[in-house]
Amino acid sequence: MGIGAAQAATELTVYTAVEAEDLKFYAREFNKVHPDIKIKWVRDSTGIVTATLMAEKDNPQADVVWGLAATSLMLLKAEGMTEPYAPKGVDKLDKKFVDSANPPHWTGMDAWIASVCYNTVEAGKKNLPVPKSWKDLTKPVYQGSVVMPNPNSSGTGFLDVSSWLQMFGEDGGWKYMDGLHKNIAWYTHSGSKPCKQAAAGEIPIGVSFAFRGAKSKAKGAPLEIILPSEGVGWDMEATAIVKGTKNLDAAKKLVDFSITKEANVMYNKGYAVVAYPGVAKPVEHFPEGILDAMIDNKFEWAATNRKRILAEWQKRYDSKSEAK
Repeated sequence: MGIGAAQAATELTVYTAVEAEDLKFYAREFNKVHPDIKIKWVRDSTGIVTATLMAEKDNPQADVVWGLAATSLMLLKAEGMTEPYAPKGVDKLDKKFVDSANPPHWTGMDAWIASVCYNTVEAGKKNLPVPKSWKDLTKPVYQGSVVMPNPNSSGTGFLDVSSWLQMFGEDGGWKYMDGLHKNIAWYTHSGSKPCKQAAAGEIPIGVSFAFRGAKSKAKGAPLEIILPSEGVGWDMEATAIVKGTKNLDAAKKLVDFSITKEANVMYNKGYAVVAYPGVAKPVEHFPEGILDAMIDNKFEWAATNRKRILAEWQKRYDSKSEAK
């Protein structure tokens, strides 16, 4: 009987950029509903997962993408790489978390929000004032004291860069980044790493995302999580079926689950903003005023201009990137 059950199980290859420690929890909750579908996770930073999917365009290896930036899924949709599917109950989600096509190609899960992680102990040693704005971080006092993610490998890095270009205009955005670059100690290849490094005291200031800061602060790190006064970039984690999957029925079941109220309660353990209205409860140590700080993000513009923006960033600033 055991052998028959094992043979009956479907294995789904799921590409994701979700934080590694959350993946077992996601799989466990899904398997309570569908014990016959096994998830094989392939996890990396947003930029790496996106590049891998693009490289595999003619021979897809993934069945589903569960937890990747919506801007990346818009790019995959434009390349004809996603399977349109309206999951059961999709009409219950906040509309800004659902692709506008009918049927949609992707559905959002939660939003992650840019923030600055400021280590009060390390900053105190260097007499670094608390930055109140993005522009503060270009002041000479912060030289060598800031790290941020490389947008070519990190979705957090890309939402930072694309949001600065929107907030300050193209010319103003690159001028801002030129000033910031002078103060950058190094660029990481992971969006959570700057905040982890700030939490560990390796650097006083990390440009990261609020959820990572809240997690580190909950574990006792001496962090202040700052929402800069100009506003903050954000992106959605989202889900899509990869066109050409041989496990379409199982893939649809996973996507159905991914938008349920139960799944959104699960996302809310780390994210203060989720796709299902009325679910979100405050997350411990999350900064106040998140919804007001989130800019009116032009996702389609960011997705369309992604390649150009990344090439320009690489040319200007890659000299300070950490070795991969």
